[in-house]
Amino acid sequence: MSRRYRDRAHAGAILAEELLALEPGPHPVVCALVRGGVPVAAPVAAALGAPLEPYLVRKLGVPGHEELAMGALAGDGTIVRNADVMARLGLTDGDLARAVQREQARIREQLHTLRGDRPMPALTRRWVVLVDDGLATGATMRAAVAAVRHNDPARVTVAVPVGAPQTCELVAREADELVCPLQPPGFAAVGAWYDRFDQVSDAEVRAILTAAESRGQRPPG
Repeated sequence: MSRRYRDRAHAGAILAEELLALEPGPHPVVCALVRGGVPVAAPVAAALGAPLEPYLVRKLGVPGHEELAMGALAGDGTIVRNADVMARLGLTDGDLARAVQREQARIREQLHTLRGDRPMPALTRRWVVLVDDGLATGATMRAAVAAVRHNDPARVTVAVPVGAPQTCELVAREADELVCPLQPPGFAAVGAWYDRFDQVSDAEVRAILTAAESRGQRPPG
């Protein structure tokens, strides 16, 4: 396996090979964490012959240091707190609640932009593959796993190209399985393991979802 990825599409192609080697689950659906997970998930969904669905989870950033997650909020309202970060920085439940209130509005807006009035598909008794471009603190992915669990899936697989080893251990305990080909001891940051790691726009996400729809991987909105 390459020790780095050229870009998210390259990472998704490698991830797809790993997933194809697994025992398949019933009625697979690939849920891509927006935004960075969508270009990774596109080749995964194509390889599995599964629908590609955008999945909304917002990081709850530390005030003044928003890139550091004190937790995460899923589109269905599920909240996961990063207790270690909150304790280390002396953050309170009030800090978390204010971040939740701020991000709820952004989730509603982004859901409308990407899905319109189309609801999420039923996940009950299905193999749900949650995909992102990497795991740093794991807060957003843990929120996604917890939210998906509410729908009684048959199996939840977290699939990411790269992750911090300790975070991978944590997420692996909460999902049914974790697929992560690259878990470097000197992790540092997700983007450090990609040659190209540009921000992904809503327009790019919509284009990828439209392409998936044209291939029959996504029902029309």
